[in-house]
Amino acid sequence: MHGLGNDFILIDCISQAFSLQSSAFSDLSKKLCHRRFGIGADQLLLLCTSAIADFRMRIFNADGSEVEMCGNGVRCLAKYIWDRGISQKSILDIETLAGIIRPEKKGDMVRVDMGEPVFEPEKIPIKVESSKLGVVLDYPLKIGDREFNITCVSMGNPHTVIAVDNLDDFPVTYYGPMIERHAAFPKKTNVEFIEVLNSSEIRMRVWERGAGETPACGTGASASAVASHIKRLTEKNVTIHLAGGDLYIEWSDNNHVYMTGPAVEVFTGEINQRGGISEGDEAFSKETFYKTY
Repeated sequence: MHGLGNDFILIDCISQAFSLQSSAFSDLSKKLCHRRFGIGADQLLLLCTSAIADFRMRIFNADGSEVEMCGNGVRCLAKYIWDRGISQKSILDIETLAGIIRPEKKGDMVRVDMGEPVFEPEKIPIKVESSKLGVVLDYPLKIGDREFNITCVSMGNPHTVIAVDNLDDFPVTYYGPMIERHAAFPKKTNVEFIEVLNSSEIRMRVWERGAGETPACGTGASASAVASHIKRLTEKNVTIHLAGGDLYIEWSDNNHVYMTGPAVEVFTGEINQRGGISEGDEAFSKETFYKTY
């Protein structure tokens, strides 16, 4: 599946039994997400049962790291659930490492309550010498030969937002990985480079932690909208223009951020054990597993 080109392999762990441990899913993600030797994807999504919500979503990046939240991914997960009649609820409670996320049907698209933005440096997390009123706002960060003014927000996962003058020519793939892995970010960071067009429109390119540059990022779009508003560059409701299409972000009066966008199923299929996991991998409980991409 994909959300604006941010693509996923979705494994339904409810309709079939798995006994894989996290380390095995990490290895599996690296293999299946490889665009030459696997299926190819930015992330692996797992649809699981939950003791505290309707469902649970686990997310593994292409590099094997497990992450807290993915906005495009949760839209795809919700569409998978609705399309197959797994739940009749129009608003779902999805357990993630970032808390309970609530996607809802919005015509042909999916609207997601992304929760409240977090600004405290220790909760993002980012290590800084000082911040303005508890917010990392236009903080100077030296990267290579340049100094960037960064604004940091957590939307359940860490984001670093940087305004640039010319987004098309900006070397995202050069500076993105250096910022992602900078010592200031104990858990690394997603990096959004934005160009503000007017008070209600932003262009964005994203370097995703553990995945590289992707066509879209839902949590990144949410963080960019919030950062742009606290920098007094935009209103609270904005359209984010990404390489894969548009996301619509509302920062509501209840302090929750709402993201609306599409989710698309591309194909379904199965991979046999030999193709998906090597013979040395442990605890794989079935000869084959079904997945949606």
